[in-house]
Amino acid sequence: MPLALLALAIGAFGIGTTEFVIMGLLPEVAGDFGVSIPTAGFLVTGYALGVMFGAPLMTVLGTKVSRKRMLMLLMGLFIVGNLISAVAPTFTVMLIGRVIASLAHGAFFGIGSVVAADLVAPDKKAGAIAMMFTGLTVANVVGVPLGTLIGQSAGWRVTFTVVAALGVLGLAGIARLVPDMPKPEGVRLRHELAAFKNVQVLLAMAMTVLGFGGVFAAITYIAPMMTNVTGYADGSVTWLLVLFGLGMVGGNLVGGRFADRALMPMLYVSLGALAVVLALFTLTAHNKIAAAVTITLIGALGFATVPPLQKRVLDQAHGAPTLASAVNIGAFNLGNALSAWLGGVVIAAGLGYTAPNWVGAVLAAAALLLAVLSAALERRAAPAPAADPVAAKTEQARSVQQQTVVHH
Repeated sequence: MPLALLALAIGAFGIGTTEFVIMGLLPEVAGDFGVSIPTAGFLVTGYALGVMFGAPLMTVLGTKVSRKRMLMLLMGLFIVGNLISAVAPTFTVMLIGRVIASLAHGAFFGIGSVVAADLVAPDKKAGAIAMMFTGLTVANVVGVPLGTLIGQSAGWRVTFTVVAALGVLGLAGIARLVPDMPKPEGVRLRHELAAFKNVQVLLAMAMTVLGFGGVFAAITYIAPMMTNVTGYADGSVTWLLVLFGLGMVGGNLVGGRFADRALMPMLYVSLGALAVVLALFTLTAHNKIAAAVTITLIGALGFATVPPLQKRVLDQAHGAPTLASAVNIGAFNLGNALSAWLGGVVIAAGLGYTAPNWVGAVLAAAALLLAVLSAALERRAAPAPAADPVAAKTEQARSVQQQTVVHH
């Protein structure tokens, strides 16, 4: 794998850290600004919405520049947003900083996926995409716990300053290691938009929303589930999330490796197993050891779908993949928001803290059905194999011989 993938992974590490670290720092941020925890939660919601809308917006704005230069500009935007958050005098200013940082998220992963795939041979594309996303998964194992610890001991402003410094490191790496890869000639915005007329592209994005949504239906409410149902202490939730992050790292690498060999079978296995594990979580949540194992499996199976889903979009949007790739990153965040809302609905309905696991299982099962449908439509649309002229002549001769025997 080329060193340029390391630069992309560093950028992904910074982005992953800033996305998730705020969840562990909400009490400190809310206390400093004198707002409630639910109000501080808008820092999470605002970021997710910024990713959803920023992915297509920033990608469209970047159609006039090379992909390397656009990646550098996006990292610059990320740095500015985190510095604003670090020095924000009011909650509103910090929210603005979060949204500015989020605008870089979707386009960075979308354009970065295209660049990563172009850096390697065709049979290693999913592995290259997985290598870049490793930065995001490692952020959940190292960046988020470390950022939370720094924020709780030295102040949350220090955390966002450190994250901005990670952005500077990623920017320098991209400038130094990523080759200058100009935008393909002849590709216009209308070509990028045309990808959304492809049913297979839309099905892949729907699989992204539902499949990854299944993961976050359970993980969003992991803290109250583990403390109220499983019996873990509040301080144990951080280490349980580290287990989830370790599962993400492993699943991402395995998903990238096997997606290059058999993409659709990889999706069948990961989505099917994810649905089963999420359903079982309603039972395993009542045992500490079983719950810890299940959380790790959810992380592994959930992120095993990321490289194949991203590669599926790139393959189906061939010729103009950049916008579709970026929008698919927004689809991950749409799945997060949708599943978190649905999980909250079933809890509010009095069904208990394990109810979101059933929501996740249903979403993952629905993604599996879409994968089967997508493959069926692809087989139906595939052209019939050309006839072998030699075999055709042999069959014709055999037929004539049989007719002669019958005649005699």
